[in-house]
Amino acid sequence: MTQRPQRPRRPRRIVVVGNGMAAVRLVEALLARGVTDSITVLGAERHAPYNRILLSAVLEGTHRPEAITLRSREWYAGNGVELRLGCRVAAVHRDSQEVELADGSRVPYDRLVLATGSIPTLPPIRGVVRPDGRLHDAVHAFRSLDDCRRLLAAVPAARRAVVVGGGLLGLQVARALSVRGVDTEIVEGGGHLLRGHVDEAAGAVLQRSLERLGTRVYTGARAVRLTDAGSRVGLRLDNGFTLDTDLVVLTAGGRPSVDLARRAGLATRRGIVVDDTLATADPAIFAIGDCAEHGGTTTGFVPPAWEQAGVLAARLGGGTESYGGHRTVARLRATDLEVAVLGDRQQPAPEEDEVVQVSNPIAGVHKRLVVRGGVIVAATLVGDLTQIGVITQFFDRGTVLGRREPGALVTPPRSTPAAETVAAALPDDAEVCACAGVSAGRIRACGSVAEAAETTRATTGCGGCTTTVAALVAGPVDGLVGGTREAVSKP
Repeated sequence: MTQRPQRPRRPRRIVVVGNGMAAVRLVEALLARGVTDSITVLGAERHAPYNRILLSAVLEGTHRPEAITLRSREWYAGNGVELRLGCRVAAVHRDSQEVELADGSRVPYDRLVLATGSIPTLPPIRGVVRPDGRLHDAVHAFRSLDDCRRLLAAVPAARRAVVVGGGLLGLQVARALSVRGVDTEIVEGGGHLLRGHVDEAAGAVLQRSLERLGTRVYTGARAVRLTDAGSRVGLRLDNGFTLDTDLVVLTAGGRPSVDLARRAGLATRRGIVVDDTLATADPAIFAIGDCAEHGGTTTGFVPPAWEQAGVLAARLGGGTESYGGHRTVARLRATDLEVAVLGDRQQPAPEEDEVVQVSNPIAGVHKRLVVRGGVIVAATLVGDLTQIGVITQFFDRGTVLGRREPGALVTPPRSTPAAETVAAALPDDAEVCACAGVSAGRIRACGSVAEAAETTRATTGCGGCTTTVAALVAGPVDGLVGGTREAVSKP
């Protein structure tokens, strides 16, 4: 009996909605695995994908806008990936497995990945939105490259600015404006800065450091109204004070973008609900990055988004990998401010955990380790990151520390070693880039920072590893103004 020849499998149509950092990482991982399916990426912005984390570096003037591009249009075309920019998705039709665009056209899919990220939410401040729905001319959001360029265009005429929000983004924007020569103030409704990441003591050290650098901070105060007196505006606080200003930058508040998924009938809570395979209730639809909710939590950080992208690429390539959750690794990227936060257990369990802490507000240093059974389960470092490599390595590996080691890790060093000395001491298996999970050995195998960025994606996340990577390859840092982190002041 003759067997009928089998028909070759039709390549699946993989459609990715979103063109941010998670989406780029997914496409890279799919190509690296040799996935030959048809891949289409639908991006709402008209720019090639860029590193959103480094927008504050563009605002500060230490990075050129083109230096934060992740992948060019030519790269997509050269790898056979269809990239559509300026393309807004209006609906997902699950019955026909099609994505409907704003112009009414449809894109069919076999596998759909939602990487829609998060969207800013406007704080309830009267007057920031005009009757026609546009932001007041003095008010700026800071979420996209277009937002950054608009703010940059307004900076030369500004003398004072108020940043609403004392989170990671707010502090980065405030420092960038200060470096540009703008007298900047921060308004934070919570009791201390970075309240979602650090405790009150660390927040107080941060505030003191910022004020020493010339940035005034108002905590426990909420902006309630924008007043307009012609050439100058004011921001009224709920404590009765009004801050005169030229610019107001909104960095407080954001939520996962779930409207598209909700309208498609997918389960959403804060984010789009996914399981360990990163699939939604519809097995043909997946979600990764800021918009995804796994195990009841959303992340908002680069490392878990990239980890999810890697897991999903493996599964779409026929693998059986699963996503088991994330670890928090947050870095503040701002000139003269050093902050790193590891882990979710910033509030220790009183009967199980030990806290080792050293704080010197005058020197602007605060170090805190939460240790459980000899293992670091959380860490906060402010003002001194000389031990961040070792602490991260112990945290990642679950290393059981000796009795004296936690104290030694937070004790101020007698002298600050050069970056080259620190890099030379790192073992090859030490993690250098937490965002991409890259070891020192992989970096040392590269010939330059540019090669390390291209082949390992180190330095292309939060940027916190850039100095170490440069030291490991003994080369200049590409993409920075003048090849160095020079401060750019307003003339």
